[in-house]
Amino acid sequence: MSEKKPLLKRIFYYRWLYLLILPAIVQHAIFAYGPIYGIQLAFRRFSNAAGIWGSQWVGWANFEFMFANPVFLGVVRNTVTISLMHLLVGFPAPIILAILINELRSRKLSRVLQTVFTFPHFLSWIVISGMVFQIFASSGLLNSFVRLFDPSFSNRVLLDGGQYRWFLVFSGIWQGAGWSSIIYLASIAGIDPSLYESATVDGANRWHKIRYITWPGIQFTACMLLILAVGAIMGGNFDQIFNTMNPTVAMQGEIISTFVVNSMQGRTPNFGFLTAVGLFNGLINAALLLTANFVIKKIQGAAMFSLGSTR
Repeated sequence: MSEKKPLLKRIFYYRWLYLLILPAIVQHAIFAYGPIYGIQLAFRRFSNAAGIWGSQWVGWANFEFMFANPVFLGVVRNTVTISLMHLLVGFPAPIILAILINELRSRKLSRVLQTVFTFPHFLSWIVISGMVFQIFASSGLLNSFVRLFDPSFSNRVLLDGGQYRWFLVFSGIWQGAGWSSIIYLASIAGIDPSLYESATVDGANRWHKIRYITWPGIQFTACMLLILAVGAIMGGNFDQIFNTMNPTVAMQGEIISTFVVNSMQGRTPNFGFLTAVGLFNGLINAALLLTANFVIKKIQGAAMFSLGSTR
């Protein structure tokens, strides 16, 4: 259908497709856009008796309290530090895994390994946290086994904040790299096999094929996922940290999302302050997403979206 026809006519022409996605639109409007109404709590001192509209308007007071709170500033520092560690170490992991699996000569072995590496994704962090405590606790399997040979041995993964952060990174890789590699394997599958055949004829080795054929073939996908990863830096890994953190490492492990949840469990939660925290978190995430999109578009020409005309 011609793009020059009026918008309403084009909508009517594709009416059945719009009807098909209508439930998703309604669901998104109710659960994603509806709660935006509550953002005004960030500028109010909430009272249960008065309700949202009747609560006292306090302007920027909640934000001033937020930035003057040393505990919150420490939580922000933890969030950024842990997320950057995940990004720098964890983001390349599925790319490397996908390339290694693709380089296997045995297709049967590659399918088996894909299944093995993907399986941890289907384990919830509640289950994984139970495994972690059984293995790494003071009386866990690791300590019990190694002490048979060295009675003085004691691992401090769950007791030392620095070690705990690296535990978060590598356990996250173990749990998610296999699942994320599927996207890259799908991109690799779309590369024209004749390119590899031509490279073989020209005398290229495996490294040359990876560098000049495989990597360019998945580079666009990697850029898209990198933009999303940067945009989620302030989000942290809530499920992972909430289920594995203990009071000993809370100073180095608590992030914004767990801080909000833990604060909500108090007797008198400050809803205005917590809404201000959520709004701050969302705005920073949006800014990071737009910045990453702009930078990668300038460097690679790849972007999740483009503002303005593409002509």
